[in-house]
Amino acid sequence: MIKILQIISIVIGSIGVVVIIWGVILTVFRLLKLEIKRLHQVSIYRERESLRHQFGSYLLLALEFMIAADIVATFTHPTLKDIAFLGGIVVIRTVVSYFLEKEIEKFNP
Repeated sequence: MIKILQIISIVIGSIGVVVIIWGVILTVFRLLKLEIKRLHQVSIYRERESLRHQFGSYLLLALEFMIAADIVATFTHPTLKDIAFLGGIVVIRTVVSYFLEKEIEKFNP
């Protein structure tokens, strides 16, 4: 059972990493298109802000997957030290998620 939970945790965490990588790839390509557009003396400020918020939403989704992976992983090592470590990670990621979400809401009310 513990082995299955470890595999599930790794899979969920890997999904989070894939989401980040996918978000980076899409963002880089969109940024390159915007910069080419900027070379033609077109203002891209609004599009760049939109791109930044789209990337933030990928990061936010990935953080949720990683928190879930940490929660599942804690079931495999339920010591007080591991639970405290998980609590710290969840608090940090929740704070980051909160501020990313507030930033996204500010742009898209």
